[in-house]
Amino acid sequence: MLCLAAAAQAAEFRSVGEHAAVLFDGPSLKAKKTHVVGSGYPVEIIVTLEGWYKVRDVSGGLAWIEGKNLTERRTLIVKARLADVRQTASDSAPVVFQAEQNVLLDLAELGDGLWVRVTHRDGQSGYLRTTQVWGL
Repeated sequence: MLCLAAAAQAAEFRSVGEHAAVLFDGPSLKAKKTHVVGSGYPVEIIVTLEGWYKVRDVSGGLAWIEGKNLTERRTLIVKARLADVRQTASDSAPVVFQAEQNVLLDLAELGDGLWVRVTHRDGQSGYLRTTQVWGL
């Protein structure tokens, strides 16, 4: 029963599509524009309402975005000052590359809960600790 409750509460994440998107303080084009987010920016879906999504960003802020601006593609944002992306899911594995804070990475594979496999836009890929990114 606890497993069912956890599954029901699982967070849903998406990312902004090919073009930057405007975020609003309400579910309408007439609402106040709060800010713009770039392509690939990850968001957590909180509420869905007639083609609009109330989303949370990495800072915890809430805003509304038109559904047409979101994609199923999963991206993560580095929240650590500097994250070591490793060859395998191990602290002793060689570092493939380092990603600075706020760098966007594509989610390649969910790991064991401690590690996740990611890909950088230049094609490099590897594993990093889930505590170093937001968007899972």
